[in-house]
Amino acid sequence: MDAELLSSEFMQRFERNPLIVRAPGRVNLIGEHTDYNLGFVMPGAINRAIYFAIAANQREEVRLVAYDEQQDTLTVPLSSIVTSDKHWANYLLGIIDLFQKRGARIKGFDCVFGGDIPLGAGLSSSAALCCGLAFALNHIFDCGLDRLTLAKIGQEAEHSYAGVRTGLMDQFASLFGQSGQVIRLDCRSLDYSYVPFDTHSCHIVLCNSGVKHSLASSEYNTRRQECEQGVKILQQYFSGIGSLRDVTLAQLEAHADELGLIVYKRCRYVVEENQRVEAAAQALNEGDLLAVGQLMYASHAGLRDEYEVSCRELDVLVEAARPLVGVYGARMMGGGFGGCTINLVAPEHVAAFEKAMREAYQREVHLPLETYHTVLVDGVSLV
Repeated sequence: MDAELLSSEFMQRFERNPLIVRAPGRVNLIGEHTDYNLGFVMPGAINRAIYFAIAANQREEVRLVAYDEQQDTLTVPLSSIVTSDKHWANYLLGIIDLFQKRGARIKGFDCVFGGDIPLGAGLSSSAALCCGLAFALNHIFDCGLDRLTLAKIGQEAEHSYAGVRTGLMDQFASLFGQSGQVIRLDCRSLDYSYVPFDTHSCHIVLCNSGVKHSLASSEYNTRRQECEQGVKILQQYFSGIGSLRDVTLAQLEAHADELGLIVYKRCRYVVEENQRVEAAAQALNEGDLLAVGQLMYASHAGLRDEYEVSCRELDVLVEAARPLVGVYGARMMGGGFGGCTINLVAPEHVAAFEKAMREAYQREVHLPLETYHTVLVDGVSLV
């Protein structure tokens, strides 16, 4: 999938030239399940994206074409934006509805979209879908909204129209990404800074487990509730605690019995993961990739043993990567129970790494393995 193909498809259908927008997916180097706990994350935009060919029309309706869904189409009047039985459409309809509720003067438009972000791999194709359309509408209809507002609109569209209670990390990374940089984002204040990622010494390779266990969505909500329960208990004893990012390990230890084993483990993971994000930012600034790698392994261990959102397939991938030459670090990435691992690999060893990982996964899990060699790129932009 590329911009030229979508542009050609648009011109054949609608007989005029479109605007082309590129909306990247994202990786998260470290800082998992910390965003909704108002902690720290370290994502970056990658060179896999959803592309939009889009232009205003002279109608009071929206015509959408999902190129990757066998060119499925949906036409809706602007005066009646409601949820659809087409799952892919609801993200886009949510964006349109939220623009209208803000008083933006959205008019009819046509849009063909498609991309190369693998679905279900934890690379935030849904955030790219929402942010890409929000950026395009903002540009075409001169709405004057800044990128942070567009990110929040994208997040709200996922909440209200797709029913997914995401944090803001995915949308922020898609819109604010910079080439060769990861973003240290404070999910409470939304303060952020760019941290250099040495692409000459290290490449990012993703290994897609190819599985998505049914536990994922229900357990995600359960983890949020467990964290909130821990905060409520600790607030009874300590002032100034608004979320787990305000909690210290000493405070957790002091009330471990009252928290109970499960809630204690969940909270401990989040507190330690926030510390790992801060340590990783410092290590990257110092060019210490070995230290970053060790923090990634520790992050995976916490996700596996304390937060309990890993699965056998992800654990196999991390352990298979650990002894290979040229590997700095590896961990599961995303909500858990499937999706990808993220691996930092020396450039001269990437080919051998991918070959060894495919062989190991086939041997241990009896499944084929897809790998993605990704590059950190700029956020949503015109093509």
